[in-house]
Parts: sequence; C-alpha cells; structure tokens
Amino acid sequence: MDTLHSMRVFVRVIDTGSFTAAAQAMDLSTAQVSRLVSELEQQLQARLLHRTTRRLALTEVGERYLQRCRLILGEVDEAAAEARGAHLKPHGRLRVHTMTGLGLQHLTPLVARYSELYPEVVVELTLSQRTPDLLEDGHDVIITFARELPDSQMVAQVLGPMFSVLCAAPGYLKKHGIPVDPADLQHHRYLRLLDPLYEDSWLFSGEQGEFNVLPAESFQVNVAESLAKAAQAGMGICLLPSFVACPPMREGKLLRLLPEHRLRERNIYAIYPSRRFLDAKIKTWVEFLKAELPPLLTQDETLLEDPKHWAINSKLLRREK
Repeated sequence: MDTLHSMRVFVRVIDTGSFTAAAQAMDLSTAQVSRLVSELEQQLQARLLHRTTRRLALTEVGERYLQRCRLILGEVDEAAAEARGAHLKPHGRLRVHTMTGLGLQHLTPLVARYSELYPEVVVELTLSQRTPDLLEDGHDVIITFARELPDSQMVAQVLGPMFSVLCAAPGYLKKHGIPVDPADLQHHRYLRLLDPLYEDSWLFSGEQGEFNVLPAESFQVNVAESLAKAAQAGMGICLLPSFVACPPMREGKLLRLLPEHRLRERNIYAIYPSRRFLDAKIKTWVEFLKAELPPLLTQDETLLEDPKHWAINSKLLRREK
C-alpha cells in the first residue's frame, strides 16, 4: 500500500465531496478510490468517514487525520518542488575543497564574485593539502591537480594548467650566487615542500637528458605560502607552484631561477559526482570557474615568463652589487 497516495486520495475525497468526483479528478475509478480509503482506514485501524448514499462526513478521528495529511503532503510537495528546482535555480550549501595555495590565491576571491552572482548559495570552502574522497567527505566539488584526467567514475572538467618554478630572495642570491644550470643547485640550500601530490625530488629535463635533484632537509614545511615566506627570509632556494610564486615575485621579494625549466606541470581539475540531474549550484560554480580561472592562470604565466622577474636579469641584484 502506498500510504502517501492513499492520503492524497483521502484528502481529494474531502475536497471534492464525493468518491466519484475525487476519482474523476485523479483519473481513477470510483471503486479504486473507495478501496484506497478503506485500506487506509484498515491500516490505521480507525474510521475516517461516515458514508451514506447521499453524503460523506468526517469522523472526529478523520478531522484530525485530515489536518495532519494536509501538513504532511504540503511538506512532501514542497520538498519535491525544491528538489526538482535544484537543477534550475542555484541555492543551498555548496561544499568545495581545494589545495591551500590555490584556495588562498585564486579560489577565495572567485568565491566572493560567485556569491555576488548567486546570493542564495552558501559556499563552504575547505582548504587542505590532501585530496579527499568526494563522496565520503561530503564535498560537492573538488578542485585538484593531476598530470592527466583522473581515473574515476566522477566527472572531471579541466580548468587550466599550472606548474612550479624555482625561486630565491635577492639577498640570498647576492650572498650565494645565481645557479645557471640544475647541477649548480647542489651547492645551494634547499627549502622543501612536503606535499602528497608531489614527489620529493626536482626533475629537470633538457637537451642533455634528465637531471634529478633531491633537496636536503635544511627546511621543510607542508604549506607553499610558508615555504615562500622562508625563501623571502633568505633561507634558501625553493620550488613553488606558479600561483604561489607570483605575488612575492611581483613585489620583487623573490626572483625566478633557471627560467627555461618548468617543473611538476599539472592540470587543474574540477571533479564532481555526475552530469545527470546536476544541481544548479554545482553547474554554475564549475561554469564560473571555467570562465574566470583560466585568465588568472594566464596572468600568472605571463608574469613568470617576464624576464624582469628572472634572477639573471634582475635590476635588484645589479643595484645591490
């Protein structure tokens, strides 16, 4: 027995005033309507209606049950309408996870702009150094890095490329010199980023083959922004994601080393569960990122490829000499 359906039939009988009218309104036979109301009474072990050949009358129990039915069916209809509209109008809580550096540099400002466009969406942004399980951890969208499309049943949208660059502070380079090839790095102090997404070593590829550098543990930290601060303080040479390296380079606090090399090249992906019945807040967020994030990544790349931010061309070092 479908209790909700029987409740709807019972309410329609009262609203229309007869079994026949209710049957016509619901595209049922009069016998079906009568049977459903009787089964409902049997299930409740209570009489809801007094029936005569000319009229129907609610019992005292029936009056109370009718009020409850209207409340319950109203809530069910409202919930169904909200669920059906979820793919049409963005609203509700959007749970997003991304890596700390990308979240601080680009995602947080983008969340502010997205919220202006869709004020009925509450964005819950989680930043960490690990990639969580999308379903088990309850996230709607994960923004992560990978060399190629993740092997997953989830949907993955490419948002743009990122890479890492070698950096050091002008003061450190003035004191210890500028490395001109990867082999020179063996004579420098390394600052190491502890990140599960990356291997410990720095792999350089060139015309002479591959050269692998394993940084010594002079300093290590698990957040790229902290690594950048350590480098700015003159502690040594570090490898930073492009979006983390740009702000201190723009301010002249760090300079790029070995600019012919890009390390740890990755794609940035937005990962979410399914395209089928996609919630409007997920759809609009991913579309927003696909439109707004690539220009920011292009700005990062343009800055990093500008020779005025390279140590070998730096006016800061020439001025200090």
